[in-house]
Amino acid sequence: MAKLKHIKHYMTETPETIEHDLPLKDARQRMDELRAHHLPVVNNGDLVGMLSSRDVSLSESLAGKRYADMTVAQAMTLDPFTCGPEAHLDAVAREMHSNRYGSVVIVDRDHPRQVLGIFTVTDALRVLGGLGDEDA
Repeated sequence: MAKLKHIKHYMTETPETIEHDLPLKDARQRMDELRAHHLPVVNNGDLVGMLSSRDVSLSESLAGKRYADMTVAQAMTLDPFTCGPEAHLDAVAREMHSNRYGSVVIVDRDHPRQVLGIFTVTDALRVLGGLGDEDA
């Protein structure tokens, strides 16, 4: 079996982010354009949350007419799961599974609000699908 490495080898580097004060309807459009289900939310470059497509859909269904006035900050998940780039892939995957996280934001160890990357369930499936390739 292949030896799994640090998460930095599997993450999407410098991912798209979204500003906390962006209207939620604009965030939905941006997520659709990017085909992204998770976007780290920043305020002046500092990580402040995570917006998932589920957050957007839930906000849209619960807010009704007020949805048009909502911002990303009102729908995002505060305190997203984060780890440093040296975290081991297997530990990150176990944490994601145990807590049903769809993503993890990779942050700078010395600057924990600086986004370095993102690792999603889709990335995990890509890694899992490629494990047999290393044995060939």
